[in-house]
Amino acid sequence: MLYSSAADWRAASRKSVLVYGMSGLGKTHMSNLLRSSGQWFHYSIDYRIGTRYMGEYIADNAKAEAMKVPFLRELLMSDSIYIGSNITFENLAPVATYLGKPGNPAQGGLPIATYRQRQEQFRQAEIAALHDTVHFAKRAEALYGYPHFICDTGGSICEWVDPADDADPILSELAQHCLLIWIKGDEAHTQELISRFDRAPKPMAYQPAFLTRIWEDYLNETNLQEDDVDPDAFVRFTYARALAHRQPRYEAMARWGVTVTADEVAALRSPEDFNDLIASRL
Repeated sequence: MLYSSAADWRAASRKSVLVYGMSGLGKTHMSNLLRSSGQWFHYSIDYRIGTRYMGEYIADNAKAEAMKVPFLRELLMSDSIYIGSNITFENLAPVATYLGKPGNPAQGGLPIATYRQRQEQFRQAEIAALHDTVHFAKRAEALYGYPHFICDTGGSICEWVDPADDADPILSELAQHCLLIWIKGDEAHTQELISRFDRAPKPMAYQPAFLTRIWEDYLNETNLQEDDVDPDAFVRFTYARALAHRQPRYEAMARWGVTVTADEVAALRSPEDFNDLIASRL
């Protein structure tokens, strides 16, 4: 690991970490806490995906919808208006909206072929954004003078890596430049995440093989055709299964760094608290 001991961590003039885990367990809380100190550069993988790698897809999709309205079509064709996404660290909705959900078009669903295409676009974008981590870590110090760096990853990082492979191209690169930190939740956290998702189901990124299996399972269990699927019902059906699919992958990734609990992260109130917590794991 990048830091060999608690003493090594505390003595480091430049601290560089990457945090991962299920969405909703505290990655953003940790990142915002450190960023607000003015000493940490916050690199958001989801923000990078939305602005650098999928920004054109997102804008073109919005334009395609606007072109269906004659009034807006005329303005767009004459370059009289501009359509773009307003992505921020706090509002990544344009990425999720573009990713979408498969199912009945009348309920906002996408054809499964289109959905798979967007899933693949996201997979490629996230991998590229993860590989950009080293560049931003160096840029944060060289250009802006930040002494410390945190990479805030998306919940789907575990889908694109092979934690058992010491030469995994993503993990081996990241581990050379960042201390990897897994935020681990317990069963109570998992149930809360499922309840929260059930109240407001959101698009997710899935490993292609998992998506194929879960889509076929859903169609078979409900005896529905593609165009009859309620998009929200499908992603609700999928969510708990996706968490169960990801948990062992996160656990396998843990050997690449250190593990903290969601409760410990929720209790953090200052960068000093964070430093103490990480030191206790080294």
